[in-house]
Amino acid sequence: METMPLKVVSRAISAKELGLTSLLELFGNSQMCFIKDGSGLIGWGEALKLTASGPDRFNQLEKLWRKAVSNANVTDALNNQGSGLIAFGSMAFSDLSGAESVLVVPKLIIGFAEESFFLTTVNISEDEALKLITESESLDHIEFQPGQISPEKFSANVNQALELINAAKLSKIVLARDLVAKVTNFNPNQALRKLASKYSTCYTYLVDGMFGASPELLVSVKDRMVSARVLAGTAGRGTDVEVDKAIGEALTHSHKNLAEHKYAIDSLTASMQEHCTLIKASEKPFSLALPNLWHLASDVNAELKENTTSLRLLAALHPSAAVAGTPRDVALEMIQKIEQVDRGRYAGPIGWVSADGDGVWAIALRGAQISPNQITAFAGCGIVSESDAESELAETNLKFKAILENL
Repeated sequence: METMPLKVVSRAISAKELGLTSLLELFGNSQMCFIKDGSGLIGWGEALKLTASGPDRFNQLEKLWRKAVSNANVTDALNNQGSGLIAFGSMAFSDLSGAESVLVVPKLIIGFAEESFFLTTVNISEDEALKLITESESLDHIEFQPGQISPEKFSANVNQALELINAAKLSKIVLARDLVAKVTNFNPNQALRKLASKYSTCYTYLVDGMFGASPELLVSVKDRMVSARVLAGTAGRGTDVEVDKAIGEALTHSHKNLAEHKYAIDSLTASMQEHCTLIKASEKPFSLALPNLWHLASDVNAELKENTTSLRLLAALHPSAAVAGTPRDVALEMIQKIEQVDRGRYAGPIGWVSADGDGVWAIALRGAQISPNQITAFAGCGIVSESDAESELAETNLKFKAILENL
């Protein structure tokens, strides 16, 4: 694929120049965002779009990205994380998916990092770029209905998975179900503003129509230092303060959830071995509180063995046991056989990559994909030997709340 040279200019910009105090005020008609705790990036327009599909999609995109970077003319005196040339990315979950994996370079990016705003333009003047920012229209009322995997079908899928687990075919498998809603000219920005405010500790994302608020960091790479956060094990929040605290504490002692969590940690650290050294995980999982859920969480840190890119790491790390199962290859085969549904980009990597290969990538959870006249939302659960269909269905209802309550 031939790509035109990109002319990239980044500069610091004050809140006064922008006429705002926070990135969240910019949600309007933007096409891309990746924000956590008020810091991150918002993008408008499309200067370049790179696509790939199939088992080699990560390596294909890395090669295309390296070529685009080599042809770019970048002026960036800031060297902030996210300034200069960056691309937002959203990747398909499965090697067999019909959904494209994409890297998109916006024409305008406004970021907030290290307590300061910055502005990046690509192949466009700053005056032209700022005209891309407009207010959003009102949000239509949206009614979700069961999709290809109904609640009844999901329960049957869980029971089928438990038969495989009891027959020692695999130890864990992550199954999902979907909801769909019909829409016309849908703009997700009002929902994104709500998500970024309510779920501030999550990664609020929008890339090529995939949007949501993910609690799970797949991998972050900065100056060869690698970090990740694994979430596996879930409980609903309590309405009473003391009861809620007890639920969070009980999660750290739940045999079922600890077993599910260990599969995810072992999967991630094993996948890191090829590219990383000094791999270290939290000594014990901890309870992470979100507005509607408790999650069992562990942080993992490492150092790159070589000067590789975050895209190359994605190829090694995705999919982890947290979104696929254990053993990974068997789980992926069984997901396809049991669900018989293309998940698209649900549970695939979503985030951004910089010109030097650094980047931040979450897992596209607690979200939905916009397609012509339709939104499709997915929610999934890790199935282990102690699982039961009724509890897992209830867990998907909890996980759908982030999208349903904000649309």
